[in-house]
This record gives sequence, C-alpha cells and structure tokens, in this order.
Amino acid sequence: MDNSVESGEKRLRVFGALSGRRSFSSSSSPSSATIPLPCETKRMNLFSAVNEALHIALESDPRAYVFGEDVKFGGVFRCTSGLADAFGTHRVFNTPLCEQGLVGFGIGLAAMGNRAIAEIQFGDYIFPAFDQLVNEAAKFRYRSGNAFNCGGLTVRSPYGAVGHGGHYHSQSPEAFFCHVPGLKVVIPRNPSQAKGLLLASIRDPNPVIFFEPKWLYRLSVDEVPEGDYMLPLSKAEVIREGTDITLVAWGAQLAVMQQACAEAEKEGISCELIDLRTLIPWDKELVEASVNKTGKLIVSHEAPVTGGFGAEIAATIAERCFLRLEAPIARVCGLDTPFPLVFEPFYMPTANKVLDAIKAAVKF
Repeated sequence: MDNSVESGEKRLRVFGALSGRRSFSSSSSPSSATIPLPCETKRMNLFSAVNEALHIALESDPRAYVFGEDVKFGGVFRCTSGLADAFGTHRVFNTPLCEQGLVGFGIGLAAMGNRAIAEIQFGDYIFPAFDQLVNEAAKFRYRSGNAFNCGGLTVRSPYGAVGHGGHYHSQSPEAFFCHVPGLKVVIPRNPSQAKGLLLASIRDPNPVIFFEPKWLYRLSVDEVPEGDYMLPLSKAEVIREGTDITLVAWGAQLAVMQQACAEAEKEGISCELIDLRTLIPWDKELVEASVNKTGKLIVSHEAPVTGGFGAEIAATIAERCFLRLEAPIARVCGLDTPFPLVFEPFYMPTANKVLDAIKAAVKF
C-alpha cells in the first residue's frame, strides 16, 4: 500500500505543476475560542500533524478512544502510527470491516460520555455508515431533548483525489452530510490547520465529520505549532487579501486556487482567497463581507458541480449580496460523472480552469 501511495505522489507532482444551525448544542465548547498557538513550531507533513493531534487527544483525555479498520498498525496512510504502542490496544484498536458497525459502536461509546474517534479508511467507504450518521448520530441529542447525546463522536476520513484512486478511492462526499442538521463538517487545508481543527473537532460537543485531503497527507508540509492548541470551528479564514474578486474553497483545492491567484495577479487582477475550513455551520458573514467588497465570487471544489456544497454558497451569497454582485457567481468543480482514473486530470478543477473563470468574471 505504501508503494502505491508513493507512486501516486509522483503523479500528483506532475498534475500539481500543471449559523450556527439551531440543531447544534448550545453548550460551551472549547472550539468556540482559539487556544493560543504555542510559540515553538515543528516542520511536518499533514499525516504527521493528524497523528500528533490524536496523540494529544488520547494523552489529555483518558476517555478518548481511536478505532477503525487497521488503525492499530497505523492505517493506510499511517495517521495512527505508534498510538497503540503508546496508549495500549484497549484505547487504539481495530474494528471489523464494517463501517456501519464501527460508526454505530462510536455512537454508543460517545453516548456513554467518551470521546469516540472513528476512522473510515476512505471517504468513499463512508456510505455504508450513512444511516448511522444521518439517522442516529445527527438526531441522538434531539430525540431526548438533550437528556442524552453522542456529541463526543468524531469521524475522520481521507477524501478527494489522490492521483490514482479511480471510482472508489477519490470521491468527495462532503455535500451529503452538509444537508444533515446535527452534524458538523470540517476540512483542513494544511498540517497546522489539520492539527488545530482536529483537536477542536474531537472536543466539540457535537458529532463532527472530519475529512482529510489525502492528496496532501505527504505533499503538504508546514510549520506546525507544538503542544496542544485548537482553531475555532465555523470560522473561515482570509488567506489572501484582494479587491477584484472573491474565491472560496476548502481542503486541497486551496493550493490550486493559490496558483490561480498568483497567475491572475500577473495580469493585474487582485484576488481575495478564503478557506472555509468548516462547511457546516459555515462562516456566511465573512464570505458576505468579502463579496460586498469585490462584487464577484468563484467557488471551487473537487466534488461534482451538481448538488455540490458550492451551490449552497452561491445561493446564500446571491440572496445576501444581490445588489452588490457585478458578475454571475461561478462554480469551478468536478464533473457530473463517476470519478475517472486515467482521465482524472480532465475531471479535476485545475488552476487553469479557475484562472479562466477569474478572467471571465472580471471582464463580465
């Protein structure tokens, strides 16, 4: 498996070169404020940052458990390496190959007051657990008037393109869960974000689905603060300021958007780039303020364009910023087709596709 991942990375380098809803707990949450980032940093990649976050979660809370398919030896992407040795196989353990079962087990574990951190091996495999997530985890608090809940459940899963995954290892299923009141959906863009957002998700009093962009597990390297820190959920971040057009994305697509912004700047176009970070509940106010300033918006994601979460953002901003819009809102997304293998470069929303959309909007 490691060899296939390394092979995929080589291909990726080639391709790469080219609110709050009322249904969420109102309990005070440690993710509602940022724990100050430690001064010391350490350079690491994304899967190492995830591993460090899990280590801190297990070390800081004896009620925390990590479980899933093959997590005991480290998992497919090695995100859980060393955790079973450090904390014992009673806290870090393998489950049967049954996503419905492992999520159902996590719901029960969380309902007993524990921190249940479940891993779905690939985002594509989360669908057998759909009923447990949508009909049980999301509704658990509300069927009892908050007499009991499973807010301690976090479901981690790698998602998105990897360069060689094809139909069953490359999907981006985030929009399915954004439709469900009671779940939070979080996606980081780099290692430092992954660590801070994952710790916040684990400690949040609501069930959270935490999608990790597998494209970036080894390719994304960053200075990551050492020690325990959290980043606030439901707060988007402006990672590039601009005046001519607003771009919104999440996960691995941020790197693509940054390339497009750099090329647009060469042609005198000033782009404001926003990382949504949390999709549900998402930071409508920050995006609205940016679009009111620029008058234009592009949303980009790997998932198919029809019914993707970009449509929700476009509709919301059209309602809120209608009189300020100077061009149609554009979506640069995956195609409405099953995820291809050899034709992946044609499917993906590339920097060139985003750049074309930027030019079209500015010239409109």
